[in-house]
Amino acid sequence: MTMDLNLGKCCGSRKKESWRSVLLLAYQSLGVVYGDLSISPLYVFKSTFAEDIRHSETNEEIYGVLSFVFWTLTLLPLLKYVFIVLRADDNGEGGTFALYSLICRHVKVSLLPNRQVSDEALSTYKLEHPPEKNHDSCVKRYLEKHKWLHTALLLLVLLGTCMVIGDGLLTPAISVFSAVSGLELHMSKEHHQYAVIPITCFILVCLFALQHFGTHRVGFVFAPIVLTWLLCISGIGLYNIIQWNPHVYKALSPKYMFMFLRKTRVSGWMSLGGILLCITGAEAMFADLGHFNYAAIQIAFTFLVYPALILAYMGQAAYLSRHHNSAYAIGFYVSVPKCVHWPVLMIAILASVVGSQAIISGTFSIINQSQSLGCFPRVKVIHTSDKIHGQIYIPEINWMLMVLCIAVTIGFRDVKHLGNASGLAVMAVMLVTTCLMSLVIVLCWHKPPILALAFLLFFGSIELLYFSASLTKFREGAWLPILLSLFFMSIMFVWHYTTIKKYEFDLQNKVSLEWLLALGPSLGISRVPGIGLVFTDLTSGIPANFSRFVTNLPAFHRVLVFVCVKSVPVPFVPPAERYLVGRVGPVDHRSYRCIVRYGYRDVHQDVDSFESELVSKLADFIRYDWHRRTQEDDTARSVRSNESSSESRLAVIGTVAYEIEENLQPDSVSIEFSTVESMEDVIEMAEAPPTIKRVRFAVEEDSYEDEGSSASAEAEAELRNELRDLVAAQEAGTAFILGHSHVKAKQGSSVMKRLAVNFGYNFLRRNCRGPDVALKVPPVSLLEVGMVYVV
Repeated sequence: MTMDLNLGKCCGSRKKESWRSVLLLAYQSLGVVYGDLSISPLYVFKSTFAEDIRHSETNEEIYGVLSFVFWTLTLLPLLKYVFIVLRADDNGEGGTFALYSLICRHVKVSLLPNRQVSDEALSTYKLEHPPEKNHDSCVKRYLEKHKWLHTALLLLVLLGTCMVIGDGLLTPAISVFSAVSGLELHMSKEHHQYAVIPITCFILVCLFALQHFGTHRVGFVFAPIVLTWLLCISGIGLYNIIQWNPHVYKALSPKYMFMFLRKTRVSGWMSLGGILLCITGAEAMFADLGHFNYAAIQIAFTFLVYPALILAYMGQAAYLSRHHNSAYAIGFYVSVPKCVHWPVLMIAILASVVGSQAIISGTFSIINQSQSLGCFPRVKVIHTSDKIHGQIYIPEINWMLMVLCIAVTIGFRDVKHLGNASGLAVMAVMLVTTCLMSLVIVLCWHKPPILALAFLLFFGSIELLYFSASLTKFREGAWLPILLSLFFMSIMFVWHYTTIKKYEFDLQNKVSLEWLLALGPSLGISRVPGIGLVFTDLTSGIPANFSRFVTNLPAFHRVLVFVCVKSVPVPFVPPAERYLVGRVGPVDHRSYRCIVRYGYRDVHQDVDSFESELVSKLADFIRYDWHRRTQEDDTARSVRSNESSSESRLAVIGTVAYEIEENLQPDSVSIEFSTVESMEDVIEMAEAPPTIKRVRFAVEEDSYEDEGSSASAEAEAELRNELRDLVAAQEAGTAFILGHSHVKAKQGSSVMKRLAVNFGYNFLRRNCRGPDVALKVPPVSLLEVGMVYVV
């Protein structure tokens, strides 16, 4: 009985502790997730009543706008995101790429090169909703059958990404400008226009200039600022409701929306472009899911952010319903009591800075994810915190955003144009999420297609209504996010398209393993001390840049490693499963292949830790390989000897080593290229995944201290010689052999392809970071091999 009581106390304390940690995460999420959403009351009413509709004595307009705001906040952030979309996480991660990653794992629509069946053995690749054997969706078959849909899906994801980037420069502008515009109540219009713009630009310059320090240094004050702001606007809203119009709650009825549209007609529909700004930042709940968890974000929004925003909008509507002839334009600050105007102004500016910081950090994160998946030119990524994952800073993007943000602020100069531009970007991202989410419901959750269609029609129709209203403002600011998205989409698609074509060129022009094994003193080829790391995108075969290297410099290193650093469609790859290692050729050739796998949110290692860890994994593989050989019977050993002239199976080297055996029936695969030299080629281009056989071998250090007890003396000597050669090569130095490519289109290519490849891609390649900078290779260890790609 005593044991049961103690067990109950233990379980109770664990539940109490878990709830305490969830509430703490919910509090911390205020500063990261809800900064952008919480400052929307600053500009929603002002942007809505800027031009299309007027505030009349009947109050039908203000009540209709309040009803639209209430139901928009209820249906989209609360119902769609909090209760549905947040459940579609990818190993705890959220955002556009998380949805795309989920779809790619369940349906073969990924356009990533060098895909391998062994990637499906990753623990983070697991399917949370595995399909039944008799379940084969017609949507899945249709998507896999039509290749153009793969490109269309990628373009949809890139569109959402580009709109997030556009939102990253528009949100800081409208947030800070709206907060600073509170000064208009204390100065004349002549002085006001010369004060607000310079102050806004100064705050924006400071905001972007401090990005390289990282948010972790001041992040602890973000949550208190947003919490204070939410309590402030809800308190002011409650005061205005009681003071001016206690019956304003009746405007929450949907009938006021129909009355509003019936009276205002086309102008009311056009004003929806201002109303939709009330959900600016709602996408951050899903995008920042990886930093918190579902329960924390759900609690914070449902019990604090949502009620505070509703009270704030109701308070503004209550005040405006009794003030029709105000000397100032409709806005947030006119409803603030004069006795607290200055404190509210200061808190609003601080809250706008926090909200801007959240979207800037989100822009850095999504560009880093795009770069990992080969959809963005290489840029320098700096991790500003060793303890907090995901805190990154990209200098080139930061300064570009700052210049564009200041230019937009000076160019537009008012909330109306900024709101029109920001609204279209926000709604475009939500439409992309809705489309991807409908696919997740069918393909990943295996629900009936009718449910996905209902989700798409219900939420899509609401968002299309707002999106169409935003498009009517094309000439009044909405052109900007469209122009920015076209610009960035062109860059991203050209980079991704040419990267795929380069991979296809490498795949078709790789040389055979027999060519490598034939190199020796008889051909004037010498082996020099050291380790040569040949970087390539290929997961099998000998890359053409290495054959070019040996042709021009008839020597290569004593230990040769073909390294492929690749991305897989998962957010994270566990360190114990990151390295796939195998032999290239016989044992005495001392050549290996190492495939290093990263997820789209993984932190890439610096060159020093990568080099030392790579050598460590090679040593573990050598021990594991010899341990496996000593345990094989005669039949298996004869098969292994026949494989000495080819590449051995790759083994995952971690705390436990195991093999991935990929069996494939050639008649079940359709090959797109004409030069297929080995079964590995087929695996790279396979339409259907082969079966995976995992053969585990526990690799323990103690098992190799007395090798003579389990293996012959000859095998023990060969093992020690191979390890000795590896150590000696490491002490001699490591050389990084990378390709320096120039790409040009084939003769007879279309004009668009020649422009994209010959000018677009090569311009980006020359003006962006090279692979040596991305890998942080020291110049003294770098060997570049010039290659011309004809694609």
